[in-house]
Amino acid sequence: MLVWLAMIGVWIIDRLFKVLVQSNFIPGETLKVIPKVFHLTYVLNPGAAFGLMAGRTWIFVVTALLVVGGVIYGQFRISHGEVLTRLSLGMIGGGALGNLYDRLVIGRVVDYLDFQIWPFVFNFADSMIVIGVGLLVFCLYQQERAQQAKVESISQNEK
Repeated sequence: MLVWLAMIGVWIIDRLFKVLVQSNFIPGETLKVIPKVFHLTYVLNPGAAFGLMAGRTWIFVVTALLVVGGVIYGQFRISHGEVLTRLSLGMIGGGALGNLYDRLVIGRVVDYLDFQIWPFVFNFADSMIVIGVGLLVFCLYQQERAQQAKVESISQNEK
């Protein structure tokens, strides 16, 4: 259930932010929140991260569908006790759904988070994908370490 709640929650929050930006800005408009640190800048991104592969919407639609399908499949393969792993999958799936919605409805992704130290504008969905992947890698690393410790413990007991 956590995967579904996280996925839907991320998608709803992403939609709310994007609707607010689209309702209050025109493309290219910037609001300096913290000058030279953080701005809100409305950008319609026709490509992937950093505007790469602009105009190849079908690739991103297929990729997003595969990611969401993988998240749905994965949530049935993960034990209920692996809360962080489930949360990470929900974050990834919700982020993928958020950008997929934009691609299907608008034809481009709405970006608005503009940290002046980072050369690209991105959105909440992008953030959730990156944080979710980082959390998933951390969880997998922890599981691998626990499994390794278990094997070493068994090996020590056999000696």
